[in-house]
Amino acid sequence: MAYWLAVILAVFVMWCLYSRYSRAGRLIAKIPGPKDVPFFGNAFNVVLPTDELFIFLRDMYKTFGGMTKLYAFHLRCVSVYEPDDVELILSTTRFNDKDKPYTFLKPWLSDGLLISNGSKWQHRRKMLTPAFHFNILKKYTQTFTEQTEEFLQTVKGEVGKEKTDLIPLISRTTLHIITETAMGISIDEGNDSIMKSYFDAVYIVGECVVKRLCRVLYFIDAVFNMSALGRAQKQALKNLHGFTDKVIRERKEFIARNSLTEFTDDNEVYGKKGRLAMLDLLIQNEKDEKIDVKGIREEVDTFMFEGHDTTAMALSFMIMRIANEPEVQENIYDEMRKIFGTSQRLPTMTDFNDMKYLECCIKESLRIYPSVPFIAREITEETVLSGYTIPPNTEVHIHIYDIHHRADIYPNPEKFIPERFLPENNLKRHPYAYIPFSAGPRNCIGQKFAMLEMKTVLSGLLRRFRVEPITKPEDITFASDLVLRSNRPLYVRFCDRQ
Repeated sequence: MAYWLAVILAVFVMWCLYSRYSRAGRLIAKIPGPKDVPFFGNAFNVVLPTDELFIFLRDMYKTFGGMTKLYAFHLRCVSVYEPDDVELILSTTRFNDKDKPYTFLKPWLSDGLLISNGSKWQHRRKMLTPAFHFNILKKYTQTFTEQTEEFLQTVKGEVGKEKTDLIPLISRTTLHIITETAMGISIDEGNDSIMKSYFDAVYIVGECVVKRLCRVLYFIDAVFNMSALGRAQKQALKNLHGFTDKVIRERKEFIARNSLTEFTDDNEVYGKKGRLAMLDLLIQNEKDEKIDVKGIREEVDTFMFEGHDTTAMALSFMIMRIANEPEVQENIYDEMRKIFGTSQRLPTMTDFNDMKYLECCIKESLRIYPSVPFIAREITEETVLSGYTIPPNTEVHIHIYDIHHRADIYPNPEKFIPERFLPENNLKRHPYAYIPFSAGPRNCIGQKFAMLEMKTVLSGLLRRFRVEPITKPEDITFASDLVLRSNRPLYVRFCDRQ
């Protein structure tokens, strides 16, 4: 027994030495980063509570500048903060591949559009792009306005209360919107418990993925699955998959019950009330044997998550912030008065196009509070970034949050200044210095959908209500997660403009 332990230890030591002193190890060692531990590298630096981890990652840029590294054993990642480096990585299909942490999402999203690679990603992207065409977005606006009206009725019930927690309120609205538009079904108002289980499960899986990423031993599936973290994730996945299975089943039943032909002569797919549904597109492709049942669920899982959670957090942070910016809020209201006058009519596509100042405000809020604070790509070939040679099989982390808060790009970065995004100011900025929806070939397929949805909700809200501050921006503590989250509720007070 002692002999075999000695052999295992010797192999481990040689493996660690090779990882450190191979060409790849020597190249990584040249890049600035926090102090490491022999053999283990930075494995212990990131084992932190999620709020402390968020601060640690922000301090990396402040301490070491535009290129930093973390490594443990044979695992390597570099973090980039320079727009030129970001452009090199994101603007080409050479660096399209994703590995960790996206592989940790496979038990949930399988090989959906967010994490698939190669020909599968190309095929799915091509298949799903028609569901987000401009003409289709115009059809979605009716659902956006209907759900905004439902949201405003809920807000009306909050008027007079000392404070309202924004996140659950907004999350219900964005989940209703994505299910009615992209999935073609409605969630009954009596299903609050089902929605809460879904929201809770999303938070649990996000926390599990982040904690797993910070614990090298959990990179081994068998070890992770036996841990308390793995068991918690397994239970959460039952709720997530149960919810999406219900969505798919109900839509298929609706199609069969109504003998619908999914494709019209115009090659459009129509959901409930004659509106296009992305899910119908997938179901039609299943009939044409271009996708199977498993493929449908992985895309529904992906779009249910990405289509509601990121937008919910973006709206919650923005409403909280403009509550603290009374001048900005009044400027938005003035723009609404110019567009709508005193009428309570519903907005049109022309109205949305005229909301120039509101759009600047949304962009500024996404700068300060990017819904996805970091993205990653796997480097499969030797590449030079910021003068450093990056070896193959290295993860490149692009910290959107830090890029958006660089004082040399955005003076007074914590200050809310919508005018940063006026056309004349955009011309002066590096195109990859603002990437709330990523950029390049793998940019967010639903970014126009999200912007139109946010304009609908925010314009409707501010036409009827004034928002007063409870939570202050300086009071927020962020947690490291798949989506930018506050550790505390985001409270505001709603007041009727009448």
